[in-house]
Amino acid sequence: MDNALTIAALGALAQGTRLDTFRLLVRHEPDGLPAGEIARLFDVPQNTMSSHLAILTRAGLVMSMRQSRSIIYRARLDGIRDMMLFLLKDCCHRNAELCAALIAELAPSG
Repeated sequence: MDNALTIAALGALAQGTRLDTFRLLVRHEPDGLPAGEIARLFDVPQNTMSSHLAILTRAGLVMSMRQSRSIIYRARLDGIRDMMLFLLKDCCHRNAELCAALIAELAPSG
């Protein structure tokens, strides 16, 4: 990940419908959702949702695959992981103890 890709990803997520769409797709991993269903859930015209999904795809945050007559969209978890790692890589001058609270918050509770 580099500055340009990170800026594209953050820019893609800096719009309400796209952020909600990405979060919805994360919740539906690994199966994903058809584009029409996503548009219906957000009450957005299909051509508008298509534009949002294209922006998320170019930013490396979602991917699509054709399944019969539908296009299924899935979150690219590796894309968001790479962005988060890029943003946090130099966190606190690489002092892991200072990032412990963040790591703990992300870790699944057992």
